[in-house]
Amino acid sequence: MLTKIIAHRGSKGIRPENTLPAFEKAIEEGADGIETDVHMSKDGHLIIMHDETVDRTTSGTGRIYDKTLMELKQLDAGSYFGYEYLGTRIPTLNEVVQLLIKKKFTGLFNLELKTDKIQYPGIEEKVSAYMNQQKVSFQIVYSSFHPQSLVKMHALNPSIEYASLFKVQTKFARKFYRSRIVKDWHPDIRWVRAHRFFLPHVQLRPWTVNSSEDMRYCFKRHFDGIITDYPGRAGIIRQAIQGG
Repeated sequence: MLTKIIAHRGSKGIRPENTLPAFEKAIEEGADGIETDVHMSKDGHLIIMHDETVDRTTSGTGRIYDKTLMELKQLDAGSYFGYEYLGTRIPTLNEVVQLLIKKKFTGLFNLELKTDKIQYPGIEEKVSAYMNQQKVSFQIVYSSFHPQSLVKMHALNPSIEYASLFKVQTKFARKFYRSRIVKDWHPDIRWVRAHRFFLPHVQLRPWTVNSSEDMRYCFKRHFDGIITDYPGRAGIIRQAIQGG
């Protein structure tokens, strides 16, 4: 089996992250999966962005949870990356899913619930209800740094695949794996490197695997997947090591 190449926030290295252009580019580059992050707006819409605030990647300031969808849609989410992306807007979960459907994407869609800092009331139920209404040809994987979100999502959708995200602490990852709530571990690549002689026998998909050295390390060990800002580059290196 080839190691899956999962585009981190889309092709984040060459497009403004978590925007439709980034996801389109990831698909063009042949990514096996797409990873993204979901928050909730003041008026209950599911918003795609990594940070809890809009400051770093848009023309605005403040928390997503304090803004309505209309206010968020007025912000520029692309010009920080380059003038050619001026006017790029923050997408909703629906816009991303509809793009994947339109592009006939059949890979892995890893949706991270960003609830480790702000526990958006009812976000698990909203995400679950929305995704359950969609007829999709891609595989859904839910992940979160917040253990309770995984517990809630698993109770709502026990047949969906789940992944534990972590940088260092493996307590909940081990507990959830034993109880079969999660199937995969999505650890920091630095944790993987530090534990290279004691890696567990679980499906590993490290993040964020950007250097050629780290990519080769993962491909040679045939990890289940890597999460990277550069899916195009990863595809070339995988071809050289794993073929396919």
